[in-house]
Amino acid sequence: MAMLSSSSLPPDAPFTELAEGPYLVVASYMDDYDLRQTDACCRQMKTLGRELGLWRSLGGSVFHALELEGEGMFECREVQGAPTPHRSATRINWKRRYSQFKKEILGFREPFDGKEITEVKNPDEVVYCSCKISTGILTSQTAEQRGVYLEVAVIENADNLSLVVVDFDHGEKSSVTFSPDTGAVIKETKVQEEPRRVRGAYIQPLQAKTGRFEGKVGLYVHNGHIAFFRKCGKQEGDTEEPQWESTGFIIDVEWAEGRRLTPCLAFRDEGSYRVHVAGVDSRPPIWPKMMPGAYDMKNWTELNWDAVEPM
Repeated sequence: MAMLSSSSLPPDAPFTELAEGPYLVVASYMDDYDLRQTDACCRQMKTLGRELGLWRSLGGSVFHALELEGEGMFECREVQGAPTPHRSATRINWKRRYSQFKKEILGFREPFDGKEITEVKNPDEVVYCSCKISTGILTSQTAEQRGVYLEVAVIENADNLSLVVVDFDHGEKSSVTFSPDTGAVIKETKVQEEPRRVRGAYIQPLQAKTGRFEGKVGLYVHNGHIAFFRKCGKQEGDTEEPQWESTGFIIDVEWAEGRRLTPCLAFRDEGSYRVHVAGVDSRPPIWPKMMPGAYDMKNWTELNWDAVEPM
């Protein structure tokens, strides 16, 4: 792209002459709030934004490697190939699609529609997030490139909950679970349906916490590796803000049968809860260390059983 300086423009040059110069550079730093403000204040800037694909670019960045249940990836609905008189590459309303993803990406699937879980009626309930993580995109990148971080806020906890990722698209045979109260990471694989048998193992990178966990718990997938995070809520009498802790990169994604992971929450008991997905980002709150010892299964403790209930 050739740079266009103001000195090269005639005094009466229209604003559109800046479209491929300063405006495009400035717009690349805008978030959705900024773009909405420019769209609202100036029709010409709104038209430029549509022509330059600013909402499409922003959505591709914000929802990088994330898929929405029933919609796929942010750009998946675009018609491939060159535009024709009957098929325009700009026919998708990217601003509207961005709003849809922003609204739904933090939600949960049926029967827990909505953005906050307030009641769990059955023990051993599993609640699936609306989003999926495309490990195929993340593993094809270099270590310097971005990942996907998902954070869950636990405001009220009736008993015990865990943050889990499953290979949902392939029969839900395997899962990796992080328990924020025990500090353990558990890997499970269903090896037989009838009678149901599960092969598992666990490792404990963080110390156990007493009492019911309330605070924040997170998951980060980067360059084919997974790390978990926790930040306990501030307790009465605490003089300092609790700090983030991480398991470090503790397992890769090779256990999954497929190229998509589905985050979910596993509740041990019924009761009243206040839990929601707080946000998604490209980076975690602290950078996790690589834990090479965890990649040797000899350092994991076997945990095998015949399961009565589904995983």
